[in-house]
Amino acid sequence: PGQPCPPDQTCARAMPARVGDNGSYEVMTHQFTLIVEGPDLQADGRIDELSEAGCDDALVGRTDGVQYLDFDRDATSLREAILSAVSDVERVVDVEVVRIADAGVVSMSDIASRTGRTRESVRLLVAGERGPGGFPPPLTDPRSRYRLWRWYEVERWFALHFGLAQPTSGAHVVETINAALELRYHRRRLDPTDSADLNNLVGL
Repeated sequence: PGQPCPPDQTCARAMPARVGDNGSYEVMTHQFTLIVEGPDLQADGRIDELSEAGCDDALVGRTDGVQYLDFDRDATSLREAILSAVSDVERVVDVEVVRIADAGVVSMSDIASRTGRTRESVRLLVAGERGPGGFPPPLTDPRSRYRLWRWYEVERWFALHFGLAQPTSGAHVVETINAALELRYHRRRLDPTDSADLNNLVGL
């Protein structure tokens, strides 16, 4: 596989695509990172199990006790790529995918990099000291020194006020899948007495 996606983003990298029935190119290589829990996937035999499950396009790693898989997966969409990867990973006994790393979340430095601005320029936009105002609120505590934003909200704001390209649905897809993974993870660990009220809250 190619190089893993940078840890601050979920991205797609084009590859020589197969031609579909309609004559258009359909397949791309999508790069993303899944956070998993369970047995050590770098232990003897586990790598073979992953490969046999269909994950020979993933690199396994662990940092500070957090285990992850960097995928370069061929698919016709990012949604298909992530969902197929989750399914394949969980064919390995006792392995659970808990979330997508950095699913649609960006820091001030990330925003600067993606928009071709300096970090100070972005800080001024965030503070309303430059630009049209109304910068999207951070996802994290607004009083925190290290704040994070939803990239699709920031991208939409820049498209509206500075003529950047309109955002695609990709960020929404990633966040929705990630929310489903996290909801599934926590529901499995709920006290049964809490389940009914929380299921009603999210309409399940």
